[in-house]
Amino acid sequence: MKQLTRRSFNGLATKGLLGSAFLANMPLANAFTTNKNSKKLGVALVGLGSYSTYQLAPSLLDTEHCYLAGIVTGTKEKESVWQEKYNIPKENIYNYENFDTIADNDSIDVIYVVLPNSMHAEFCIRAAKAGKHVICEKPMAVSVAECDAIINACNEHKVKLSVGYRMQSDPYT
Repeated sequence: MKQLTRRSFNGLATKGLLGSAFLANMPLANAFTTNKNSKKLGVALVGLGSYSTYQLAPSLLDTEHCYLAGIVTGTKEKESVWQEKYNIPKENIYNYENFDTIADNDSIDVIYVVLPNSMHAEFCIRAAKAGKHVICEKPMAVSVAECDAIINACNEHKVKLSVGYRMQSDPYT
């Protein structure tokens, strides 16, 4: 039998040869929780640029295992727009200065960092210290040292870490 590599696995997966039952048992939510009967996971988006605005937030309206629970923005004007559009409670709206108080918010389970690359390490580490699981948009950080610091913070605070990278399933990658 031929050895299964990442590339051959992805090829099989994208062609549907592994079967929908296998892939159906791997929802994103299971990466962050071991209890399949748990509530939907509340996600807070940190950074409300075009990727959050036009792809992530609309997609979170259609997800089975999570929902848009909160936002973190440096632009005061965006707060009311997002609050109204996505029915976000006032207590789930943060800015970069009061971000650390997100630790006290039980409705937010996962923090998705969608900031400029130079800010990834700071906010991923702050999210981990807040006890929230972390999704970091690619690239994870601007140096190996920053990546190590993010990983160490997540391990220390016993939270999951994921990098928002979808291309590993693309047949041409």
